[in-house]
Amino acid sequence: MKLFLDANILVSVLNKEYPVFPYSARILSLSKYHHIQLYTTPICLAIAFYFAEKKHGRSKAKQKIDLIHQNIKIAEVGEFTVQHALQHKAIEDLEDGLEYYAAREADCEYIITENPEDFYFSEIPVYRSQEFLIYHVSI
Repeated sequence: MKLFLDANILVSVLNKEYPVFPYSARILSLSKYHHIQLYTTPICLAIAFYFAEKKHGRSKAKQKIDLIHQNIKIAEVGEFTVQHALQHKAIEDLEDGLEYYAAREADCEYIITENPEDFYFSEIPVYRSQEFLIYHVSI
């Protein structure tokens, strides 16, 4: 199973943001299972770094991002992704469009985000972290 993680999932783990933290941390822990692959984009990592740096400082934020990077795959954002995100008439937020098409290119089966309304155009099922755990993993 391939899961795409939006930046807000990463930020909630890096900054221990409650009430979401226990669920988003559990999502990240799924990387230890061989049948589950977690994906994100460099854009999401950059966003997560920005917020982690504000809270923890540059050095600690880099360490935290490195730890996440060791347990998650990077979905590519290339020409195809940019072109489709720009051409899709329903996509208003370019960042969300880039993430969506990167998830599609990586063959992700689900998008995990705390703002599912941002992916109103998605043909991939979109879940909040707690919802995903309830419906697809025993919590």
